[in-house]
Amino acid sequence: MNPHVSTRSTPAALALAFAVPWANAQSIAEASTVIVTAARAAQGAGDVLADYTLISADDIARSNRQSVIDLLQAQRGIEVARNGGPGTNASVYIRGADSKQNVVLVDGVRIGSSTSGAANWSALSLANIDHIEIIYGPLSTMYGADAIGGVVQIFTKRGKGAPGVVAFAGGGSDATGTVNAAVSGKAGRLAYAASAGRERSAGFSATKPGNFSYHPDNDGYTRAGASGQLGFDVAPGHAVGALFLRSRLEAQYDSGATYDARAIQTLENTAVYANDRISAQWSSHFQLTRAADKSGSDSGAAQSGKSQINTVQTGASWQNDIAFGSDTLQLLVERRVEKVVASSTPVLSGERSTNSAAASFQLKRGAYLVSASARHDHSSQYGSKATGALALGYRISDALRFGASAGTSFRAPTFNELYFPGFGVPANKPEYARNAEAGIHFDNGGTQLSAVHFSNQVGDLLVTAAVCPVEAATHPFGCAYNIDKGVLSGTSVAAATQLNSFALSASFDWQDPRDDTTGKVLARRARQHARAGVEYGAGPFKVGLEVIASGKRFDDVRNRNVLAGYGLLNLNARYAFDRDWSALLRFDNVNNKHYELARTYATAGIKVFAGLRYGMQ
Repeated sequence: MNPHVSTRSTPAALALAFAVPWANAQSIAEASTVIVTAARAAQGAGDVLADYTLISADDIARSNRQSVIDLLQAQRGIEVARNGGPGTNASVYIRGADSKQNVVLVDGVRIGSSTSGAANWSALSLANIDHIEIIYGPLSTMYGADAIGGVVQIFTKRGKGAPGVVAFAGGGSDATGTVNAAVSGKAGRLAYAASAGRERSAGFSATKPGNFSYHPDNDGYTRAGASGQLGFDVAPGHAVGALFLRSRLEAQYDSGATYDARAIQTLENTAVYANDRISAQWSSHFQLTRAADKSGSDSGAAQSGKSQINTVQTGASWQNDIAFGSDTLQLLVERRVEKVVASSTPVLSGERSTNSAAASFQLKRGAYLVSASARHDHSSQYGSKATGALALGYRISDALRFGASAGTSFRAPTFNELYFPGFGVPANKPEYARNAEAGIHFDNGGTQLSAVHFSNQVGDLLVTAAVCPVEAATHPFGCAYNIDKGVLSGTSVAAATQLNSFALSASFDWQDPRDDTTGKVLARRARQHARAGVEYGAGPFKVGLEVIASGKRFDDVRNRNVLAGYGLLNLNARYAFDRDWSALLRFDNVNNKHYELARTYATAGIKVFAGLRYGMQ
């Protein structure tokens, strides 16, 4: 996959029968929209058969949000959980799928911890991000293990056009302050981009009374990050390049009333690539990658309170796209090696490798769009897995399109689920899933509507069993264990339109994420959640209102601990002094809603943040 393609987009499952005003003016489609992640290659928005959302650079700047989690919480089909404020551990659920069931990429580099199985969202600095693509549904035929619920790809800033500088400074509640800057451009055959930023906040107490770790002090954080890309056109049709990202988070958290516990987490990504047009019909993309997820914590003065667990993933991929008229054959081979070094828990230390081969075919025939793909993954740890997918799209008219797809996917057990003392079970098997979905999409350039229904059946679902069915003598407090089946099903609808100076958009998700063996709802996932809002623009001034709402959730697999539903009201405003200078103001949780994303962990009350930006996105 070539991650170095500019994109702008729209949430692509917009509601046919839903007309509530809503939350991100990103919904207004543009004819130039390009999506990369769905097919590992640039596609026009009208040719993308998968359900998707894109968060553009302008969307990020206009939102004035301060963390990736806050940004994702406002997207269709996504729920989040967090153990406290912006510096604490966070989870992202896509279509009801757990964080471990989703793949996260940064510029084509896969990130995440092989022990927890999830990306370290809190350590990512929003200052380094240009735009984000969210692809809903299984993509194991494209990305292998763990792409059951979806794929999120983060794109850092890249070099293009005339040299330019963007800078931002702001501050607000909880003694929060942030500064960041980016420079990018293209000079002759050399494209370049670099960005850096730093955030600091005094925070608030991560826990509430009733939590066994409760301490009423503030839990602040410092997050700093930098990213860069260089690309060089060696000759027409031949380019080489390199990219990097580094982000470091130092955050306080509660671990009892007598110790100032801290976590230090670092993400480091590097990649080098070569893009070659072998002929008019054949293009090749070769990439070498390295991603490190370093997680350390200190929760007590004794050595037993200190932890350091590092994951390093290295990869190599070679992708070939061969055109046959308007059709494309894609052939892919890749290798990924995961290495865990856990000085605090040596039994977790180990390595596994996965060799993969995949093929896909994209066909266009008049009003029909067809995509077929297949992949084989062989792991040194859990053996071979084969996946396949088939999608069909039909253009009823220029504005109206129907689509349907079916596909299989799987998730590999994490090192924790296999080996962590008193929790892991070495006999745990990979999860496997079968998904089917259908949707209808309308886009006439000014109004977008769509509805998508999906049903994802997950076999050998890995859950935390309160009473371990096996190895009970060594696992008295439960374990990770394969159950018979889980179900991730639902309907996602959304709408967006422009009415004179008003941009309106809305989305609503009905879902049924459950353990089909017990009938219980999967932890921390609601059956309904919605976003709605409006933005008004008059000359240099814009003001927006958004509502984020969620139904009740359960904090445990037995559905005994209820997390009440909530509704958040957020306001934002922007004033452009001229072409380059603008001021931004944001009020979050204006209604001062007290709610929980995880039981006995605190969330922010009313917050205000203001900033000054220089430069164009």
